[in-house]
Amino acid sequence: MKILSFLLVLAGVIVMGGVKAGEGGGDRIIGEPYASRSVVLGRSGMAATSHPLATQIAIDILKGGGNAVDAAIAANAALGLMEPTANGIGGDLFVIVWDPYSGKLYGLNASGRSPKGQTLAELKARIGDDATEIPNYGSLSVSVPGTVDGWFELHQKFGSMAMAEILAPAVSYAREGFPVTQVIAHYMRIYQERYQELAATGEIEEIDNFRATYLIDGWTPEEGQVFTNPDLANTLEMIGRDGRDAFYKGEIADVIDAYMKRIGGPLRKEDFAAHTSTWVEPVSVNYRGYDIFELPPNGQGIAALQMLNILEGYDLAAMGLNSADYLHVQVEAKKLAFEDRARFYADPAYYDINIDYLLSKDYAAQRRALIDMEAAASEVDHGDPKLIEGDTIYMTVADADGMMVSLIQSNYRGMGSGLVPDGLGFILQDRGALFSLDPAHPNAYAPGKRPFHTIIPAFMMKDGVPVMSFGLMGGGMQPQGHAQIVINIIDFGLNLQEAGDAARYHHSGSTEPYIVGGKMTDGGILQLESGIAPEVIAELEARGHVVEVTSGPFGGYQAIWRDPETGVYYGASEMRKDGAAIGY
Repeated sequence: MKILSFLLVLAGVIVMGGVKAGEGGGDRIIGEPYASRSVVLGRSGMAATSHPLATQIAIDILKGGGNAVDAAIAANAALGLMEPTANGIGGDLFVIVWDPYSGKLYGLNASGRSPKGQTLAELKARIGDDATEIPNYGSLSVSVPGTVDGWFELHQKFGSMAMAEILAPAVSYAREGFPVTQVIAHYMRIYQERYQELAATGEIEEIDNFRATYLIDGWTPEEGQVFTNPDLANTLEMIGRDGRDAFYKGEIADVIDAYMKRIGGPLRKEDFAAHTSTWVEPVSVNYRGYDIFELPPNGQGIAALQMLNILEGYDLAAMGLNSADYLHVQVEAKKLAFEDRARFYADPAYYDINIDYLLSKDYAAQRRALIDMEAAASEVDHGDPKLIEGDTIYMTVADADGMMVSLIQSNYRGMGSGLVPDGLGFILQDRGALFSLDPAHPNAYAPGKRPFHTIIPAFMMKDGVPVMSFGLMGGGMQPQGHAQIVINIIDFGLNLQEAGDAARYHHSGSTEPYIVGGKMTDGGILQLESGIAPEVIAELEARGHVVEVTSGPFGGYQAIWRDPETGVYYGASEMRKDGAAIGY
């Protein structure tokens, strides 16, 4: 790549990550020309989040004597306030933790379940028997929020500071205010307009509480405008003082129960009282000597592992980063993995899946044989029936002792359902929209069941030693993004920041696990960033890909790399968002 750039300069064409000279980009004197900055370095701790203030909070907690889990909870609480377009305590949580004391990797599934008092037949009666999917907004999309219980599960196992002290920075910012950043202000305005339209059609039962919580003089805050959320400050303060039962069995649950009854929603206090998180074993595949870890279903993390297994059979480095061959084989591997995702990924309490077989090298070889390097597949099938046996934030924190936390948290579609319970200061998630209405599908809606989940944290180890905590949020982009990051680092030797800054692809249109009859038959759409060369796009189109050059959706990436010999941390943050990595 560097030789090619040099030759293009000699030819009189200066290329900067796909941007030609004169288009406003600056020049870096070292590293890849498209990199937004150098990696961040530190020895005693590192935090990378999608908001600079949240990253600073994590560092303050570490410097104040807290560990990586304490800092992660504190930063996550702040992100729920500062980036409500993607997460909050009305949503769900998944975490991978490397514990240096036990020398073990832990996984936590803190996702909530559907209302126990509503059957599939009752749900379909409300939305119409001819509906192909659950409404994306409003009360029928709401499942029990799992985040707060997830915090307390993490805290009980690993935490060192009092929860009230951990939540104090978020409480302070909620009460005193903070300036809203550029990307978040943009998405808040989009969701205000969307909620207003959906409230007019009746899909969202009410948005007066949303307006009271998030609008200033009738509009969401603009970039630089100071925003406060005193209701959320009170809620977080109560949680810190009274514990998780305040949320699931006490005053907060009472308020949500009364609110749901008032608007006609099915969720009840009994659903909150019955909620539990689940400690799970992370699953992995070995990719060119590195062990890549994800969490098992009901999440989609194993789709990234399936992609990597398939792609390991190709010499990607020889193809060249973002060449036509590289992008073609990536997308074709994604199509195969996502067909399995649409058919087999579901709540394991309701459906058994043979993950060992799904992630085996033999199965990957069978799937790899279906790829035609000369033509894009318009339709693919899911894999062997032996498998049948029965908008989001990502952040990462590491501390001086070597504890590393890979955490992802979400309300699902942007700001969530649009419903803000009376006086609580947060939006309830709309994750329940990801159930299928097909009673024969593993992901079919059922009372007290976890829906298919898109949010996935990731982790990498080498010879039993932890080396990277990473993630890339963004719905169906996440497995694709995880695979791209791993390949950028392992196959192409990019550093942590360059791996995230390189132009990405996103393929949409695969069969989904929540849309009845939604099978891919047209090959979908390959979305590319502008850094992809025009001749590459032309070649992809010649192979049958429908290509769209766009600015999104390519997700939000954060990562921490730990040098196994020196213990030095390297941090990186997404250039497409507002975030920052800080080390010390």
